[in-house]
Amino acid sequence: MLLCSSAVIRRISVSWLIMANNSNLKSHRQSRSADASMALESSTKRARTMSTHSSIKDAFSNYADYLNALNEKRERIVKASRDVTMNSKKVIFQVHRISKNNKEEVLEKAEKDLAAVRDQHISRLVKELQGTDFWKLRRAYSPGVQEYVEAATFFKFCQTGTLLNLDEINASLLPLSDPSIEPLQINLLDYLLGLADLTGELMRLAIGRISDGEVEFSERICQFVREIYRELTLVVPLMDDSYDMKTKMITMLQSVVKIENACFSVRVRGSEYIPLLGSSDPSSFLVGVSDAEF
Repeated sequence: MLLCSSAVIRRISVSWLIMANNSNLKSHRQSRSADASMALESSTKRARTMSTHSSIKDAFSNYADYLNALNEKRERIVKASRDVTMNSKKVIFQVHRISKNNKEEVLEKAEKDLAAVRDQHISRLVKELQGTDFWKLRRAYSPGVQEYVEAATFFKFCQTGTLLNLDEINASLLPLSDPSIEPLQINLLDYLLGLADLTGELMRLAIGRISDGEVEFSERICQFVREIYRELTLVVPLMDDSYDMKTKMITMLQSVVKIENACFSVRVRGSEYIPLLGSSDPSSFLVGVSDAEF
């Protein structure tokens, strides 16, 4: 009886040991499996994180390259615009030398200078800006374009007595562009700003022509500037970006008043007006008087 009991107890003990060993092996396997899955998940996360960091870095590197290229282009455009401004002013100064005795000679020289500005300096702007978003860099090239418009319209008026319109200016720039790329076209705002500056040059020309006795020419200038001012007073209030134009409209009105006062003084005061010192004009009381007597 005792022998049977001890045998049973030994079998039970062996069974418990086997079950315990199996349980330990199972838990160990589960633990190793869990560790393996965690390690795999961690490595996957690290790979994803490294990939994300790399893509962000590449994106910012591309942005940096784009901004650097844009800034370099802006600097080149500013330099080209400055050259256009300087040489366009030279054309304006050349046209101001005009008189009734040298009109053809002065305008011929001014026409060559204006063509040089277009071919040598405006062409640089066209090369930089064609095929791009012009408005993005407008502040960089706008001053030069306005000065060019002023010079071109000033020359056109002195040559023909008419206004050079925007389509004619843009048509003259087309040969400078690559036909396969969107060409640079002067926008309406820059044209109107240049046109507003034109009235100041016409005012100076009118005063100068009066001093040379060309009163009728000065009156034509007065009428021309009046028409420009009248038309722009209808357009400027409707413009969205009109701060610069509103400022120039004040200056334009001052120019109109100066020309009108000068022409009015000549017509009203009559014989008191002196076209030229020592002039042979019969209306001048200085007929035959030499400059040396003054």
